[in-house]
Amino acid sequence: MAEINVVPLVDVMLVLLVIFIITAPLLTNAVKIDLPKASSNPNITKPDHIEFAIREDGNFFWSGEKIEKESLPARFALEAKKQPQPELHIRADKLAHYELVAQVMSGAAKAGLTRIGFVTDPTQ
Repeated sequence: MAEINVVPLVDVMLVLLVIFIITAPLLTNAVKIDLPKASSNPNITKPDHIEFAIREDGNFFWSGEKIEKESLPARFALEAKKQPQPELHIRADKLAHYELVAQVMSGAAKAGLTRIGFVTDPTQ
């Protein structure tokens, strides 16, 4: 007879299952301790953010103010020195050239800005 008898294996597994079913609720009991109550308000300082817009025609806007491309490195460097560092929110037109977006991101990263994000319109 060349068959493997699995009946003893099944019996052992059922015994182990019953043992774990019985002992599992005993392991979940916690010790009741009266801990002291403390109240504190977290001191969360949210950094400012820079609204940076790129229009389809290549115009740049810094928080609603039109700026020239040549003034970007100086502005990025000034903002990178602030603590906490502000977030740069880039809002680009749908038809704006990707090259402009990439140049702005590269300039911001070179100046030291680390928090760069994109603003999108979820309704479209």
